[in-house]
Amino acid sequence: MKLKRFSEAETYEAPNHWGVTGLRLQGFEEGGPENQWVGYSQFLPGGGAGPDSTPFEKVYIVLEGEMTVLIDDQEIILYPLDSCTIAPGEVRKIENRTNHVCKMLVVIPYPSGNKSE
Repeated sequence: MKLKRFSEAETYEAPNHWGVTGLRLQGFEEGGPENQWVGYSQFLPGGGAGPDSTPFEKVYIVLEGEMTVLIDDQEIILYPLDSCTIAPGEVRKIENRTNHVCKMLVVIPYPSGNKSE
């Protein structure tokens, strides 16, 4: 078991994101997960990301607040405990259109598929 306290989580900069603080909860450390990492993102009002895509899928889970997800002509709002999977290569944009902080978990495979590669 790999225990990592929230107080030990380190911030990270995500490309093409604004108005957000990301904390790495698990991943990229000795004894941590081998196939994916988990981030905790806190989006300020007006914060967001994209439009862009990645060559690997990602999962968003809203813990608190609301997040608008835009893909092609589709627009959905994720509410607390709603989640979605963004497919590899799918261009998405996310926006916090509220006056409240949106807190979200993000689960993403390592870019190479394994942290040691």
